[in-house]
Amino acid sequence: MESLANLESFVRSAELGGFSAAARQLGLSPAAVSRNVAVLERNLGLRLFQRSTRKLALTEAGERFLDSVRSHVDALGAALGAAALDRAEPAGTLKLSLSPGFGIDYVLPLMPEFLRRYPRLRLDWRFENRPVELIAEGFDAAIGGGIELAAGLVARPLAPLHVIAVAAPGYLDECAAQGRALPVHPDDLAGHDGIVMRSHRHGRINHWTLRDGAGREALAMPRERAAFDDPEAMARAAALGLGVTLVAVQHALPYLHEGRLRRLLPDWYADLGAINLYYAGRSLLPAKTRAFVDFLGAACGRAGLAQRLSGRPAPA
Repeated sequence: MESLANLESFVRSAELGGFSAAARQLGLSPAAVSRNVAVLERNLGLRLFQRSTRKLALTEAGERFLDSVRSHVDALGAALGAAALDRAEPAGTLKLSLSPGFGIDYVLPLMPEFLRRYPRLRLDWRFENRPVELIAEGFDAAIGGGIELAAGLVARPLAPLHVIAVAAPGYLDECAAQGRALPVHPDDLAGHDGIVMRSHRHGRINHWTLRDGAGREALAMPRERAAFDDPEAMARAAALGLGVTLVAVQHALPYLHEGRLRRLLPDWYADLGAINLYYAGRSLLPAKTRAFVDFLGAACGRAGLAQRLSGRPAPA
């Protein structure tokens, strides 16, 4: 009977497109994964991959074999993983990438309880506003939005990623003194100073399409007074009275609670998807990662983050 190590090396290499990526996910060396696949091919008497220096591609026989064994390998791995988790205490270093605003304000305050529960864990976190390649960069998990859901990754929603328009009361008072009316429609933002977002990915200015409760859509384009690449800086600049900005609720919420920002266009918001917890959905998920995934999901649910970070208009 073929070993699970050989089968799993084959399945992960096929899903991730290479021995190196499969090795990172399985906690093996690329040479060990390649050797496991070679043993499997020899035992089956089939060539499963076409190999070159730059590419690994399934043969027709490999595609058929993958379809036949993938679900069985995953099911067996899950059963073994569950048994291992029953006896394994989470330990080691939890390497995580997360957006600074959400991470500092909403995840970090949960860590005292988490570390009391799992005292053998150590945190190694990167606070950054960029989509990471979770497996390639060696992260156990990542929190944010916009990460490409590559093969082998799972995205667990934690809260909505909704963008709203806000401005400081002082800025709005100044507008009133100048005879400028408060915006009642996204088109009205064109008459206001804007603190806009410059994309990390392509360097261009992001423009958001807002929608209201009735499903109508409109482009929000305040005139550019300042362009930043960090949403925390945008919210702070708006609180200082530099103009109107459009940021995710997570960044605006502390200022809204303090009265330093006021929401504009309360019936309008942009839906950018979700703030997700990303992790490798392999069958043998390490105990440390499984503990963090389960803990954070439950804690965010108890905290009602889905409701607190929603930009949808309140029901009439």
